[in-house]
Amino acid sequence: MDIARRNNVTVTGNPHGRTVVLAHGFGCDQNMWRSTVPALAPEYRVVLFDYVGSGRSELSAFSADRYASLQGYAQDVMEVCDALDLRDAVFVGHSVSAMIGVLAADMAPERIGALVMVAPSPRYIDDDGYRGGFSAQDIEELLGSLESNYLGWSAAMAPVIMGNPERPELGAELENSFCATDPDIARVFARTTFLSDSRDDLKKVRVPTLVLESAQDAIAPREVGAFVHAAIPGSTLVTLDAIGHCPHLSAPEATNQALVEFLAALR
Repeated sequence: MDIARRNNVTVTGNPHGRTVVLAHGFGCDQNMWRSTVPALAPEYRVVLFDYVGSGRSELSAFSADRYASLQGYAQDVMEVCDALDLRDAVFVGHSVSAMIGVLAADMAPERIGALVMVAPSPRYIDDDGYRGGFSAQDIEELLGSLESNYLGWSAAMAPVIMGNPERPELGAELENSFCATDPDIARVFARTTFLSDSRDDLKKVRVPTLVLESAQDAIAPREVGAFVHAAIPGSTLVTLDAIGHCPHLSAPEATNQALVEFLAALR
């Protein structure tokens, strides 16, 4: 199988620099990193890809069984890394991809040497002593709405996820990205994302890790960032002067600055 074609892999930037892999979140694709790439390209080799079922990936390769768990997406990451023979790459994952990166780094530590987690959440549902931001009923209602009327769900949720109501073009972009995703595939990815619990996986992280959170995020509240930071020994937590769950789109300058400073410190 041609992994590069399957996952629509793009390689750009400095061919002699350390490799940085940018991984998108639910309902998105690699285009969401367009404000990040220019900040990295002069110094770093940048790898972008689309998960199977997203963006311009080969939709025919999608399997509901494989992608019913985050392990299936982590396998995508490993196969991309293997195809490019990456060594000691920095994996930058947005939202659910932050947890996918944790799994991938555990699966093949020689491939991934550092993690950047942008607006991560290891569990979206509240639990004893843990605030994920949603009750179990909230998530079931969210998934029920998505499964019954995906386009309507996209229109309602995109502005909430993005925040920044004074900049409606941001919410509209996210809505368009959601709407470009096949609804049947989105239903699988949504259940995998919002019902996941990766809290125990955080304890396995043994690489330098940067946790980036927004000052206000309706999907991953500040308590989640604090939990992730506390669970990963030696991690760095940066609270961005940003609103919403996609700071790489809504506050690219602040996001890029934190990312570049972390990368420089790895040398």
